[in-house]
Amino acid sequence: MSVINIENAKTNIGQVGFLDVEIDPTMDLFHEIERLKKEKNAIVLAHYYQEPDIQDVADYIGDSLGLAQQAEKTTADMIVFAGVHFMAETAKILNPTKKVVLPDLKAGCSLADSAPADLFRAFKEKHPDHVVISYINCTADIKALSDIICTSSNAQKIIESLPADQKIIFAPDKNLGAWLIKQTGRDMLLWNGACIVHEIFSLEKITRLKIRHPEAKLIAHPECEDPLLRIADFIGSTTQLLKYTQQDDARSYIVATETGILHQMQKSSPDKTFIPAPPDNSCACNDCPYMKLNTLEKLYLCMEYEVPEILMDESLRLAAKKPIDRMLEISRAAGLI
Repeated sequence: MSVINIENAKTNIGQVGFLDVEIDPTMDLFHEIERLKKEKNAIVLAHYYQEPDIQDVADYIGDSLGLAQQAEKTTADMIVFAGVHFMAETAKILNPTKKVVLPDLKAGCSLADSAPADLFRAFKEKHPDHVVISYINCTADIKALSDIICTSSNAQKIIESLPADQKIIFAPDKNLGAWLIKQTGRDMLLWNGACIVHEIFSLEKITRLKIRHPEAKLIAHPECEDPLLRIADFIGSTTQLLKYTQQDDARSYIVATETGILHQMQKSSPDKTFIPAPPDNSCACNDCPYMKLNTLEKLYLCMEYEVPEILMDESLRLAAKKPIDRMLEISRAAGLI
């Protein structure tokens, strides 16, 4: 492996977003990552949308709610977050004294990017009588402007925990928000944001796929657009989709969410068939380009050199932590965690 100037890397990491280092191709990265976990008392948290190799080396794999829980209670000195930037930010918000590193700083989120803090602040100020519930897929700045954070796993319970006459702003995902309006009957004010991964599914191609596989159930994440959700057999968070395939009697599923989850579905139910829902382009699958920026090589490098590190102003961290704490409090009261 070539030698890296770690001080230069730390200085320039904000620009490059990853370590441009050649790795010996014969190196056993799985072994090296396990070694670094022990030497540095590090934990690897990975989202379901990460590539299979990263999922297999992770200490915990989960959706946004599960990852937030693990970040809150870990005793590790270093949190290696194999996900996207807002997830690593959340870990830092909950663990100010721990080092939090992300394999690639460019691993952002189209949904988080759809809510610039200055525009959202102005929007919020126009509706001072509204409580702001923000989906966890947002920046620390948006969290700091929110009253409660939610995930797709607990959003309905959080909304229903508020008085029926309480006005609500839901941000930043308009599709999840619209689905929650139907589930709760609440007339929420929605921010106009969306996830490129879940908006790109082709209803026409999925319909043709269902005709070719009439026995397959269509399962979908609520970030998908309404026309797709209307024909879905089951709608749920990433973890709920996984559990559904484990407990349901069907033998095949068309899965309308990021393809990374299929790895865990296949591992849990090797005798079942999982078909990725086709997007409205020439690709045969539907991958999040940000999630897939992380690789096993980058994971190893960020553990070895402990960069890129997530740093945060303390006043912002404290402001962003309040709505996360409120989410966890409501989730515990509702028996969700």
